Amino acid sequence: MNPVLSVSGYTLDYVTSGGTHRALDDVSLAIAPGEVLGLVGESGSGKSSLVWSIMRHLPRNARELQGAIHLGDTDLRRATPKALLGIRGRRIGMVFQDPSTSLNPTLTLGRQLTEVLVRHRGFSKAAAWQEGIELLRRVELHQPEVLMRRYPHEVSGGEKQRVVIATAFGCRPELILFDEPTTALDVITGARILDLFRRLRAETGVAALYISHDLGLVSRIADRVAVMRRGKLVEEAAASTIFRAPAHEDTRRLVDAVPRPERRLVFDEPSGPVLLGARDIAVQYGRKTLFRPAPPPATRNVSLDVREGEILGVVGESGSGKSSIARALTGLAEFRGGIRLGKRPIAGVAQMDAAYRRAVQIVFQHPDTSLNPRQRVGEILGRPLRMFGGDAREIPRLLEQVRLPASYAGRWPHQLSGGEKQRVAIARAFAAKPALVICDEITAALDVSVQASIIDLLLALRAEHGTAYLFITHDLNLIRQIAHRIAVMRRGELVDLLAVDALQGESVHPYTRELIAASPTPVG
Repeated sequence: MNPVLSVSGYTLDYVTSGGTHRALDDVSLAIAPGEVLGLVGESGSGKSSLVWSIMRHLPRNARELQGAIHLGDTDLRRATPKALLGIRGRRIGMVFQDPSTSLNPTLTLGRQLTEVLVRHRGFSKAAAWQEGIELLRRVELHQPEVLMRRYPHEVSGGEKQRVVIATAFGCRPELILFDEPTTALDVITGARILDLFRRLRAETGVAALYISHDLGLVSRIADRVAVMRRGKLVEEAAASTIFRAPAHEDTRRLVDAVPRPERRLVFDEPSGPVLLGARDIAVQYGRKTLFRPAPPPATRNVSLDVREGEILGVVGESGSGKSSIARALTGLAEFRGGIRLGKRPIAGVAQMDAAYRRAVQIVFQHPDTSLNPRQRVGEILGRPLRMFGGDAREIPRLLEQVRLPASYAGRWPHQLSGGEKQRVAIARAFAAKPALVICDEITAALDVSVQASIIDLLLALRAEHGTAYLFITHDLNLIRQIAHRIAVMRRGELVDLLAVDALQGESVHPYTRELIAASPTPVG
């Protein structure tokens, strides 16, 4: 059979003020009808550049040097702008990483869905509305008639992604490009989205290019996997083969970096006293008004302890209250209940003085939003040093401690990669010489090899300083590698708190079992 998509000898450069950057170098691949090709590689490997080349949405500084891109018999590189308007959406669908950026916040979901159906399938507005309802029902959304009249901010992330998928499949395309479609979702919602994709693929026979840095996920959904490295395609094989017997050095490195529960990285058992104890913590956002009742609490009566030097994992789906606990423990959210740091009771945010804030630090998920873009790295690290009695002369040591050159003190955040930014955020937390560092989804946005290097760094800092971690994540495979105990949150409540070795026991909560079942591990 002729391939749905074929890319032959394609080379792409970006011209920047700093010179010419080779984004794609002689890339060739093909996808057969009904086939799913997984595309993996580190950040900057060229995955997204290939997607934008296929969609013909390249920036002005892009230079296509050679090669061909065909959708069936259509030469996409030679297609006119008018022809491309009929190809995008109708023949090629697209599902992006963050559904919030794919949907117009000023239009209802129904308006956005029907506009696509009117344009690409020729429906009348009335017929498109009814078809939209059926599409939302097909992607297993409840009360589709109600959802059609809602705005994007009125539905969850998983519901938004289902609407995007419904829109992509609704035009009956030949090919759908998936660019990290579950990265922004928790593990259970992501697993449900993947189950939905499998079913729709079986029903429609659509071909797909599936981009992800989650190799465990790719191994379960793709027929074949292609591995990219610095713009080159270094290996391509059946999914089972590439994880069982990777041929290329870069593929082996990526496979080795995939978190596997059986590969424990921490073996000691903390036996010291309780460092931080939380009792009956409740966090409430919003208040009752004349026109609406108070929203449900983000957390309800959560109690947990962290021992000196312990790594306590906190897992659960989006909205379970994980980050609300982190905000309460760091004074970023008002709370009811009590906190004890060592023998010192903390009854509320007002009692969290400089000594408490020095002892309990936090590293956030997105360093782009937590690092001031108007300050150089040295200024970012200098502030906590000044606040907690340190010396600016310690900045080179802090950078070297997180495995960055001392010269990075003169750089701006935008000059750093995602992993480098997160290292700066970690260095800022350790500038206070804390006893406990709360890590709130700090590896969620990183590719698998960078994630592995960040985890290695955190464990090395713990070995050097004896620091305890409260590690919030939706990656159960990762946390089972490094944590001593795991706390499981669901709908604002703590449903399990147990040692990692007890996760397979009979007393485990059913929801914990659901989390374990939803966590993808490589099949090979």
